[in-house]
Formats: sequence, structure tokens, C-alpha cells
Amino acid sequence: MADSPTESITDEGVAALRRRIGVVQPHPQPPHYRRPDTDAFRHVAEAYGDDNPLWCDPSYAAGTVWAGPIAPPPLNGGDTLIGENEIASLDADTRSLLKGDPLRGAHAYYAGSFREWWNPLRPRTRVTRRNALVGVHDKSSEFATRAVHEWTGEVFGAPDVGESGAVLAAQYRLMVRTERTRSESVGKYDDIEIVPYSDEEIVRIEEASAAEVDRRRGAETRWFEDVEVGDELPSLVKGPLRITDIVCWHVGMGMGLYGVKALRLGHDQRRRVPRFFRPDDLNIPDVQQRVHWDPAWAERAGNPATYDYGRMRETWLIHLCTDWMGDDAWLWKLDCEFRRFNYVGDTHWMRGTVSRKYLAEADGGGTGRPAVDLELWGENQRGEVTTPGHATVLLPSRDHGPVRLPEPPEGATTCEGALDALVVRFAEGSA
Repeated sequence: MADSPTESITDEGVAALRRRIGVVQPHPQPPHYRRPDTDAFRHVAEAYGDDNPLWCDPSYAAGTVWAGPIAPPPLNGGDTLIGENEIASLDADTRSLLKGDPLRGAHAYYAGSFREWWNPLRPRTRVTRRNALVGVHDKSSEFATRAVHEWTGEVFGAPDVGESGAVLAAQYRLMVRTERTRSESVGKYDDIEIVPYSDEEIVRIEEASAAEVDRRRGAETRWFEDVEVGDELPSLVKGPLRITDIVCWHVGMGMGLYGVKALRLGHDQRRRVPRFFRPDDLNIPDVQQRVHWDPAWAERAGNPATYDYGRMRETWLIHLCTDWMGDDAWLWKLDCEFRRFNYVGDTHWMRGTVSRKYLAEADGGGTGRPAVDLELWGENQRGEVTTPGHATVLLPSRDHGPVRLPEPPEGATTCEGALDALVVRFAEGSA
């Protein structure tokens, strides 16, 4: 019989959390790239296995509709990757409001990432960001216990672009807060079996991977009129996942939200956040993030093997979309949920189909833009869908002309205006 949940989510706690909505606070980590150049574009793309020349080859990019390199979508608005804080310090009242966790004791898991892109990021652009809680939605879980969907929004802008600046992109992070039970994770992953591959299986995966370059749309225009509901996207294979892939991910993406550092800088970090460290088998303090590359640590955390970051699979879905849509289309929106782990040794097939074709209205109004919605998912070799998602792509049209970039929410021209508009959007219950 399961233990009764502790009452860690209360009406008072939810109300306290909601008082933080729209209150801008500095991101805890400086950006990995302050003014990303074409090398940064290439490093980020290669970190998730993408060598698209639109972001990796400046001479190729100069001949496209963009007339030069643009950043791959994961970098444009990527959490921890770019953007200097517009709000760098807080007054005493705001610090008091943001102190502590109103739902302390509640379990928190990173359930999904939602992205929007409005303008391209060019090399050496100064980028700023604003970060705030934008939504707190009270839910009931499938086990009839209380849950809260906690939405954080981060908006990125290029204030030096044009006369009034440009809002580039936004990212929304969904944290699901649930009440804990002591027995909720016991044996949860006992049925996961990761078995070795045969030589023949490895060959088939490598052959599928080698064929992907030929399926990349690239300079061949994908016209809106030629796309039909039900069309399948050519699949991408990602894996078998190796520790090496996780190392390469960090080379391009940095060390993420926790800002893990080497040597003396690591000792400095331990002094600031000692609870993030625990001793290894040699009694050397190391970071909890080690579960992603040390099997013993992963097993002690209740998993059968080391595992990826959910954001890796988000970039794989982005890669699937950009290979399919071609150089002169625009990836407008993408969301995905992280429902299962992706273990070292797992192979993922990223797949998609066209689910809708229509003329879309952006938040700023204007005439319709030729758009298609995509149903996306990542499926492992056990047939499990670990990462379902959706995307909206704007396509060039023979009847309506080239792609017109979408406006930010309410036509905002600053990060402040865009973030304010997002608070209103999430208050209405839509992501």
C-alpha cells in the first residue's frame, strides 16, 4: 500500500507562488555565449549531430534567402546559452518575495519545453534576456493527488538591431510539482532492459544515419502548396546513445543551469552550493549531475543506466523539422514533453507527420501566413514514445510569396513587452 502523500502543496503555497508571476529575476547563470559567432553556431549544431551548412558554412549561408549565417534554433533563445540579464539585481522587497520555495517538499520534475522563434539570430549580436514565472496552474494528477504546473518564461532580444531592437525568441519551461510519497519510485524502472546490439543492428543504424544527409531539404524549396496533411517526415536516427555523445553535447551547449566548473572553480561552486555535491568512491566531492555519465551514480538514483538530458531530444526534434522544411522556411513553434528517460545504449527514431495545413495569424495580426502543424515524437528501440511534441513551420508559397516572419506576442518590440504579453497569455491557460 502506498504511503499517504505529505501535504506539501497547499492553497497558501499556491497563492504565494502566484504572487511571483511576472516578477523578473536574473537568470542564475551567465550566458555560455555572450556574442555568439559562426563558430558558436557550428559548435551548438554539431553538439546535437547537425551539420546543416545554413548554420555551419558561412559561404553556403550567404547564398540563401537569409544572405548569411543564422543561428540554429536551439541556440536562438536557448536557456543558459545566450542573453545577458536585463535585470541584474533586485531590491530588498523583491528578494524577500522570491525567497524560498512556497511548495517546499513537493516533488519537481522537468516535464516539457516550449519554444517560439520570431527573428533570426545573426553572428556577433548582443542578446539580452528577461526571466520570470509566467503561469501557475492548479491540477489534479492521475493518482488524484494535487499537482501544480509551474511555467517559467524567458524572452530574448537584440536591442541593437534596427531602430527599435528585435525580439528574437522565447522559451517556456514546464515544471510539474506533485506531492511526494516515500514509495513512489521504488521499482519504477525495474522492467527496463538495455541489451547489447548485434553487428547487423549497428550496420542498419549506421546506414540509416548515413542516408540522412541526402534527405535534408536544404536549398530545394518546400512549397506550401506541395504539402498535404498526412505527409510523413523522413525520420532521423539518434543513437545508440553513448557517454561520448553527452560529452560532445556539453562541449557545444555548456554545463547548463547548474554551471558546473573545473578544478578551483569547482571548489568555489561547492562552497556556494554544498548540497549539490556528494563524495564519490574516492571521497572526492562531485556534482549530482554526474548521474548523466557515471553508471554507479545513476543506479544509486534509481535508474538502470546513465541517461541523457531531456533537452537533447528537444534539439533532435528541431533537427528533424529543419532538415524537412528547407533553408527558406521558418520554424515558428516547437513543444515537447519528456515522458521517459533515454538511457545510454538507447536508439531513438525521431518521426513526424503533417497534421494541419492553413493560413496562420500571428499575435500581431496581419494577413495569414502559409503554415503547417507537425505531430512529432521520439521513439526508442523498445517501441516506447519518450518525447511527444508538436511544431509549426512557416513555408514559402507560390500563391502567397516568401515566408514572412511572425510577430512577437502583441507585436512587442522589447523583451519587457513580450514577457508582459506572455503573462497574460498564460493567465488564460494557454501555453
